Amino acid sequence: MSKAACGGWSMGLAVAVLAAAWSSQGFAERPAANPVEASSHLSVVSTTTGERTQQLMVLDPQLRVLSVYHVDLGTGEIVLKSVRNIRWDLQMTEFNAQTPLPREIRSLVEQR
Repeated sequence: MSKAACGGWSMGLAVAVLAAAWSSQGFAERPAANPVEASSHLSVVSTTTGERTQQLMVLDPQLRVLSVYHVDLGTGEIVLKSVRNIRWDLQMTEFNAQTPLPREIRSLVEQR
């Protein structure tokens, strides 16, 4: 099997596994069904990070949780790298912002 075919296969497997893991029922309790349909609210972004690694970012907009996985394209091994609840992140008005800050722009607009 070529490297590209193996990478595509592992990517498809990774998405199916991640979608099933995020569903409301565990693997053993779940009836035979398409796991992606059960969790269709998930967003998955895939990027290649080097020659042998693919990164999957999985966003659950309902729970506001972002997870990052690395998939070894040679072996298909999936490693969870990070999980973060972004609920509070999304409520910040500025972070690492540069001038003009959002509050400064708002103040200027409100003066009109």
